[in-house]
Amino acid sequence: MLTIGTTLSSLAVAQAPGQTALPSPEIYTCIDAHGRKLTSDRPIAACRDREQKILNPSGTVKARVGPTLTAKEQAQRDAKARADLAERTRIEEERRQDRALLIRYPNPAAHEKERAEALDNINRSKQTALTRTTELLAQRSKLTDEMAFYEKDPSKAPPQLQHQYQEVNQALAVQGRLLAEFDAQLIRIKTRFDTELNRLIPLWNQVSKSID
Repeated sequence: MLTIGTTLSSLAVAQAPGQTALPSPEIYTCIDAHGRKLTSDRPIAACRDREQKILNPSGTVKARVGPTLTAKEQAQRDAKARADLAERTRIEEERRQDRALLIRYPNPAAHEKERAEALDNINRSKQTALTRTTELLAQRSKLTDEMAFYEKDPSKAPPQLQHQYQEVNQALAVQGRLLAEFDAQLIRIKTRFDTELNRLIPLWNQVSKSID
């Protein structure tokens, strides 16, 4: 290794007139784990875990080289970088969604109005299904009374009566599935608007404070 006391300019080879100048040698220097100042014309192995300076022949700092990482350390750094990027992306997406919410619902009244409309649409559809279910139940009750005459052997019932009875039961099953889906939609809508409201309240407060 070279010592700092060595004249840096002596590392440069004198050139005869007309010759192409050789590139200036790179001089690496660092303080190792024992506090010693080391110098070399190549990266210093004893300082691979710490910063090294690259000097110009004049002794000024040309560049700095960070620690050389092991494969495990590099993997950890890469994983942290990915996690940091994912977190920044999440925060930015959350802010974008907040801005969109404020544009769509500038005040509580706007949010409550859309909530009521969404629930009303589903409730009206549900009421239609309930009305149809009531009608079908009445039809089935009548058909059940007619089928009672053939209780001992339902296969002897007229084909048209059997067909009507099956159709009514199938229609009731369809309405039952519709009603279950409407109930699920109502829950989803309420959950969505409740979640939005929890996000919007602090946003509305921030806007109100900025105006005040």
